[in-house]
Amino acid sequence: MPTLILVRHGRSTANTEGLLAGWTPGVALDERGAAQAAALPGRLAELPLAEIVTSPLQRCQETIRPLLRARPDLSPHTDERIGECHYGDWSGRKLDELKDEPLMEVVQAHPSAAAFPGGESMRAMQTRAAEAVREWNARVERDHGADAVYLMCSHGDIIKSLVADALGLHLDLFQRISVEPCSITAIRYTRLRPFLVRLGDTGDFTSLVPREEPPGDEAPVGGGAGAP
Repeated sequence: MPTLILVRHGRSTANTEGLLAGWTPGVALDERGAAQAAALPGRLAELPLAEIVTSPLQRCQETIRPLLRARPDLSPHTDERIGECHYGDWSGRKLDELKDEPLMEVVQAHPSAAAFPGGESMRAMQTRAAEAVREWNARVERDHGADAVYLMCSHGDIIKSLVADALGLHLDLFQRISVEPCSITAIRYTRLRPFLVRLGDTGDFTSLVPREEPPGDEAPVGGGAGAP
């Protein structure tokens, strides 16, 4: 079965403004995010990508644009099932405002029970994303062979939920996983089990440098902005 390369979109204007973007339109890459996207073709240069699949949201479309320019033989496919979680009434709100909402504690500690007002549950988010991956695995293997490599450009919570699915982790543990903007995660699927072979690889270790203000013990909903 194929190997899936999961790329989180580059840093966005919502990330730097501390907003939970969700499906809010018009959320673009910021200057750093654009630079991260520009570096992506070089980071992936050795990989013979069979297909590119992307979330329909602008920040993902902008992230893969340099890669598509470097690979003119590939045409992207858009799949709404790997789009961001539908945060409903929380979309577009500041994360600092949301941290005191009672639901945020559930999102952090018991996400399988979390459903966003006017949006979807985190359980539904994981289910649709995992179904999309399984269908694309079958399609890529059929069209390109069992050893093919393909790429999906998606979002922090989506990628974390897919990693949890691949590792057989309960969704309640997925907040222990971190994927920074424009990080690369790779999952090799086989008939019996998936293998997680890369997780959140950015090639940049600045996020590990001690800070004056430690990052804290809460997982950033939506994935966070990455290293300062």
